[in-house]
Amino acid sequence: MSSYNRRLALILIAALAGCGFQPVYGPKGAARDLSGTIEIDPPRDTAGFNLVRQLEDRLGLPSSPTHRLAVDLRVTEEGRGITTDQITTRYNVRGVADYRLFDGQSAALVRSGSVANFTGYATTGTPVATQSAQRDARARLMTILADQIVADLLATAPDWRQ
Repeated sequence: MSSYNRRLALILIAALAGCGFQPVYGPKGAARDLSGTIEIDPPRDTAGFNLVRQLEDRLGLPSSPTHRLAVDLRVTEEGRGITTDQITTRYNVRGVADYRLFDGQSAALVRSGSVANFTGYATTGTPVATQSAQRDARARLMTILADQIVADLLATAPDWRQ
């Protein structure tokens, strides 16, 4: 590492420390006491079940919930790769999750947002392999959406956690 790069790294670290930056998972970070404090509404379908499972993996199972998270999930599929024989060989799976975080005591809305993303899968010659690829793509999408929701909740936790 050149001396210029070292100086630049030190300047950036000093600037971050000076602006009050704290790591989310640090001793005084926003995620410090968040585990087990958010209860997630029960899922309505398989996609919702996968999303709730991923959220609980990241936020912890609710042991002493102080907040409630409600998620409205929409998943759509669109054929993208079409052969000259008009056979669809590739699908995009798009998901949108609108979420609302409520205070557990007063039921007041403390945070809301929306995240969206997509993933895809290819069809093959066999229905079983295509179904498996579709299931896997939907599960991957729920992982991506859960990561986005948790990232937003962690980034804004100082605003809604009192």
